[in-house]
Amino acid sequence: MSLLIENMSSSSIQLGAIFEAFPDVLFDLDSNGRVLDYKGKNFSLLASSSRGFINRGIQDILPVEIGEKFQKAVEQANLNRETVSLDFPLNIVNSVRWFEAQFVPSAPSRVIAIVRDVTKYKQAEEKIQSQLKHLSALRSIDNLISSSFDLNLTLSILLSHVTARLNVDAAAILLFNRESRFIEFTTGIGFRTDALQGTHLRLGEGYAGLAALHRKTIHIPDLQHRKTDYLRSPVFYKESFISYFGIPLIAKGQVCGVLEIFHRTALEPDPDWLSFMETLAGQAAIAIENATLFRELQRSNVELTRAYDSTIDGWSRALELRDRDTEGHTQRVTGATLQLARRMNLSEAELVHIRRGAILHDIGKMAIPDSILLKSTALTDTEKEIIKQHPRYAHDMLSSIPYLNQSLDIPLYHHEKWDGTGYPEGLKGEQIPLSARLFAVVDVFDAITSDRPYRSAWTKEKALDYLRDQSGKHFDPKVVVEFMKIIGESQIPTVTLS
Repeated sequence: MSLLIENMSSSSIQLGAIFEAFPDVLFDLDSNGRVLDYKGKNFSLLASSSRGFINRGIQDILPVEIGEKFQKAVEQANLNRETVSLDFPLNIVNSVRWFEAQFVPSAPSRVIAIVRDVTKYKQAEEKIQSQLKHLSALRSIDNLISSSFDLNLTLSILLSHVTARLNVDAAAILLFNRESRFIEFTTGIGFRTDALQGTHLRLGEGYAGLAALHRKTIHIPDLQHRKTDYLRSPVFYKESFISYFGIPLIAKGQVCGVLEIFHRTALEPDPDWLSFMETLAGQAAIAIENATLFRELQRSNVELTRAYDSTIDGWSRALELRDRDTEGHTQRVTGATLQLARRMNLSEAELVHIRRGAILHDIGKMAIPDSILLKSTALTDTEKEIIKQHPRYAHDMLSSIPYLNQSLDIPLYHHEKWDGTGYPEGLKGEQIPLSARLFAVVDVFDAITSDRPYRSAWTKEKALDYLRDQSGKHFDPKVVVEFMKIIGESQIPTVTLS
């Protein structure tokens, strides 16, 4: 008997030693949440002192709100005789720590509460979620940059991501005017006043000017204690900003502006925050560069009609240089479409717009990645859907150019079908503009009678059979008839674009 008692005593000592070394905190609780016993080393994380826990209610040891959750968990574990889990935060020495508690039913009307510090796991989870949100924001910005040439809209949306993702109060973008050599306010978000809207700085002037001149990020931790032009402005003083960042926006080696970030309390950015700030600045620079290029293109098309036509011809050549497999396609279909339009008695004024539309019919493919556009094997369903966006891209690219306003029907609607099964709008019959109906027949005929990496050219007879079969389905029957007459009379001409 004495040996048995001695063994039991030894086991208890060993078990107690294990509990003392265990990193978790254990409470033995009755059904009312009263502490019967406790083990562990990290009580300082839960309470200022572990003295006097015995016979005290767990809800009296912890903060009120957490204690109430503990009590409910104890009651649930006792009632259902099942393990109950609870996550909760505690403010400890000016920081938040997270804990996980497991309530395990033991003896009748008793529960073991196992409390574990899971702060590092929670922080890792939050970091992953933050990174996912960052990636989502960057994807949205990328899509915006590739689909819109409205610089003010693009920058406004980008600034909303800056303030939301970096959790700052305000942000602004100043653009560098290459002609005047001044940095000028363009758009901002989060400001209470209009203090920055008249910003007009030389390189090296003010924090933004210094950031642009030296091509380095300027960080001012406390604006209130710095001699700065900002504080000389009574209006700006009302903003109550403390922290400031000025990040130069550089695209293709050239400074195109400055991203300014303001916050009304002190910022303590970590490396991830700073890295994402630099990434957002890079996106802003790309957006500005893209918009600048497009704006310059518009400005260059204000002069003469010949200059307009030379420009759009150049676009067409650029697209064909990118995709050698379709070289000569634009010339052929433009000439044939004009011939067909004349046969159907369209006016010379209409022919001018048809010519431009035919030349630019596939300009939207400039926004399609090379990996899809130049793919030599069959496209996947997803890749086909991306390709199908090129009419809309064409419209977005060309709709802001006044002289092309009447030339958009072919680029936007040349993939519509007579029976309504085409894209992008699903127009049917005569809802489809006549110019697009004319072009569709010519375009398909040229495509199927030309060699492609994924198939050989069809014979003229096979192609004509296909047009007959698709008359009333894909194509306007009247247009097919007139096209057949042209084929019967002569070969489709090849014209030189000039």
